[in-house]
Amino acid sequence: MTAHDARLHAFRSDLADARLQGEVVADRFVAGRQARISVPVADIRKAPKPDSGVNTQALFGDDVLVFENAGGWAWIQAERDGYVGYVADTMLGGRDHAPTHIVSVPRTFLYPGADLRFPIAGHLSMGSTVTVTGAAETRGTHYALLPSGEAVIAGHLRSIGQVAGDYVSVAETFLGTPYLWGGASGFGIDCSGLVQLAMRMAGRDALRDSDMQAASLGEPLEPGPDFSGLRRGDLVFWKGHVAIMTDAETMIHANGHTMLVSREGLKEAVARIGYLYGGPTGFRRP
Repeated sequence: MTAHDARLHAFRSDLADARLQGEVVADRFVAGRQARISVPVADIRKAPKPDSGVNTQALFGDDVLVFENAGGWAWIQAERDGYVGYVADTMLGGRDHAPTHIVSVPRTFLYPGADLRFPIAGHLSMGSTVTVTGAAETRGTHYALLPSGEAVIAGHLRSIGQVAGDYVSVAETFLGTPYLWGGASGFGIDCSGLVQLAMRMAGRDALRDSDMQAASLGEPLEPGPDFSGLRRGDLVFWKGHVAIMTDAETMIHANGHTMLVSREGLKEAVARIGYLYGGPTGFRRP
């Protein structure tokens, strides 16, 4: 049998994705049922219990395949990046409407109607997808209307398929966002989550975890003496960590040192991180 990464392939000894039949050993194979994330941010956990660690997060509007529902938990695979794990089954809904727009700012509010003075009804992160069914204007502010009757600031959305020109500029909009282990949203994000979400908004696919990114994004890069060969957009990897170069000397990263998305000089970061975790393990140019 072929070795498969359990983070990216749905298989256990008792149950597996039907698409893996003949490739993995399991007691039973099932086809995934289509569903969609119906909450602003859904924690995808390692195990079906509330105190289990969070591996990543799915966002409102993300499509998933469900392989099992049991005890209030769903075993899913996110269709966008292939990540497998468990979410509370209350976080899932149907695919009733085709998404038309994506949230293009780090965070935005949902209103119960087209008026920013209304008490908010919810919130959405960059990367969330919605279906716009109409438009309204109140006191000069333009709103996009959703099937629920809720409204979003129209300027905080862009049409599906429109992409940013520079993924680094997207990442820079997250400066000051809290660091969150497993976080993948504008409300809290980790290092590889920042890379993945910024690249997604620029129309580029990236796998979720830093080791996956270190093995797959772009091409390996020789940084040159004193890191002189680096430029904006290059990626620097450590064991379990990744940062984005914003210019030849400075990087941006979600990190546990400041517990924020922050800028840091590369040389300063190499010295600081090396004390505990060693030096960079690689450089890539996406």
